[in-house]
Amino acid sequence: MSRGGDMVYIPDDSDFSSFRDQCESLEGWHCRYNKAGVTVWSQGQEESSAVQKIKTCIFCKDVPAETLYDVLHDTRYRKKWDSNMIETYDIGRLTVNADVGYYSWKCPSPLKNRDFVTLRSWLPLGNDYMIINYSVKHPKYPPRKDFVRAVSLQTGYLIKANGAGACILYYLTHVDPRGSLPKWVVNRVSQFVAPKAMKKIYKAGLKYPEWKRKHDPGYKPWVYPEQNTLPTVRLADLSVQHADSLENIDETGLPEDHLSTSDHET
Repeated sequence: MSRGGDMVYIPDDSDFSSFRDQCESLEGWHCRYNKAGVTVWSQGQEESSAVQKIKTCIFCKDVPAETLYDVLHDTRYRKKWDSNMIETYDIGRLTVNADVGYYSWKCPSPLKNRDFVTLRSWLPLGNDYMIINYSVKHPKYPPRKDFVRAVSLQTGYLIKANGAGACILYYLTHVDPRGSLPKWVVNRVSQFVAPKAMKKIYKAGLKYPEWKRKHDPGYKPWVYPEQNTLPTVRLADLSVQHADSLENIDETGLPEDHLSTSDHET
């Protein structure tokens, strides 16, 4: 999503429009999975490539678009439903609709865990909502020894209202995991990991209103920016995280039969 070079920028209307077009278009996308209301597509890269562009979609009955938007923003609630997350926190704000954050992700065993530092921006558009991010470098959050620093080239969500009290969620991700992955991992992402993640978000949306009523119900800094108490981050202190400047590891030889039991849960 970076516009080239090391200049970090805050996404504008054209970036959100382009992201929406990618979510809604079928041209150039290959369907990899279509079951139980969840569809997964991939685009462009060979199956053997670790850098995959994947798009998923799920219809969320009984979950309004604004509720799912809150779910995806609420880092306190994320700990309740995102079992792949190791740690997430906001580093600082850039504008009323852009911030910088950290996320670490538990990869299927025996792969090494990954982490990201990303610039995230969001845009409510009528009854629809978008959240997009891409990787940046922050001087106080360099790569850690216990994680492989991965790169989000472009990742985001499009939440579209779909009738009364329902919505359609698109998730699009173009990530460089900084490693040569086994082919079974690439296949597993589209056939298992992505569908499972979408179902988790949907279930989280169903349970969120009750949880939020008991946990600071009026606190939504992504809706009410005056509630945001994060320190300000200067755009000049950030630079684009180029994949070729990070360690690249080879995990192609890792066998699938070493997957931990938790990775097979449905």
